[in-house]
Amino acid sequence: MNYHTRHIEQQIVESAKYFKAILLLGARQVGKSTLLNHLFPDIKSFVFDPIQDLYHAQSDPDLFLESFAAPLILDEVQYVPNLLASLKRKMDRSEAKGQYFLTGSQNFSVLRSIAESMAGRVAIFHLDNFTPQEIMGLGREEGWVPKYLEDPAFFYKERKLFTSAFPSLVEFLFRGTFPATIDLPTSQMPRYFRSYLQTYVDRDVRTQEDIRQLAEFDRFLGICASLTAQEINFAQIGREIGISPHTAQRWLNLLISSFQWFELPPYHGNTIKRISGKKKGYFKDPGFACYLQRIGSPEGLAISPKLGAFFETWVVNYICQQFATLAVPPNTYHWRTAAGAEVDLILERNGKLYPIEIKCKTHLTKADLSGLRAFRETYEKNLSVMPGLIIYAGSEPYKLDDHTLALPWNTL
Repeated sequence: MNYHTRHIEQQIVESAKYFKAILLLGARQVGKSTLLNHLFPDIKSFVFDPIQDLYHAQSDPDLFLESFAAPLILDEVQYVPNLLASLKRKMDRSEAKGQYFLTGSQNFSVLRSIAESMAGRVAIFHLDNFTPQEIMGLGREEGWVPKYLEDPAFFYKERKLFTSAFPSLVEFLFRGTFPATIDLPTSQMPRYFRSYLQTYVDRDVRTQEDIRQLAEFDRFLGICASLTAQEINFAQIGREIGISPHTAQRWLNLLISSFQWFELPPYHGNTIKRISGKKKGYFKDPGFACYLQRIGSPEGLAISPKLGAFFETWVVNYICQQFATLAVPPNTYHWRTAAGAEVDLILERNGKLYPIEIKCKTHLTKADLSGLRAFRETYEKNLSVMPGLIIYAGSEPYKLDDHTLALPWNTL
């Protein structure tokens, strides 16, 4: 597979000049080690394993570090927690920058250890699945979100918005955005995700949690995939598979810590209206969610009632992925009133609110503006509400009203 340039490459290279260590976090198989080996091809690399203690890095970490001089790339460091304290001592003996480049696919365990052992010495980055720009070899270019946050009217100033040339929306969503799936034949996608699921359960789930009911956990993953882009109800999840709400919450935290799931808190602002207090949850990759829902082809996805939820899942992920190029990313929320008015995504930055709706349809109507209008009427008197967007499944950008632009899903 050809290497695809990633958005955060330059930031990692620059930070390596000022920090003693770099920590790159992300889900399994999103390309963390590939990225570091590409940026630093002359640095020796080690990949750690939960079973094999490679070069005694876990049992005798001081000997390991004495045997191999910095700089080093240390992949999946959550499997060698004893190494981190030794790394701190080793780095403290030298003021050299860029001594160690670490990766991890389990957020909580890695960050807790890093915070305790290497605070102030490490720059932390997060790597997600491919964005459309990265798939097309345009990873050095930022997406449209940073431009939108800087100047919401920039869309209206552009004579032409560039779009990617993917074959179809359902094919794109079914395939997902893991690096390994980009060049796979469609017929091989279920096999890839079957292998990914097995590796994820064996390597990440078993090492973080003592989960004896693996059949129930597999069903739990399927339930979460079916509930992506919905508000989270732990009691409902627990009832579906016969576990307690507490267990459901603990397992969902496990998905978060291994970068398979993320959540949007509700936006409240200063309004006195009754606003939903539940978080909204999303799977990280629509292709993996399709597999967990036993959708075996793009044609099956096209007629699935989950198509709209999977579309929203990808769009929210894509928007958040574009924060990687921002020094200060915005806060993210969803918004829904007790009366049913809702906006899928709210970005908050520098005291300004940027409302974004997501519609899996090729033709929009005035009715699709109802959530954005309700949000603007609720907050624009007291807060600065910027022009909003509706990301949709069509192919042309156009103004829906004075405050809203319809933006195609594949806009770059």
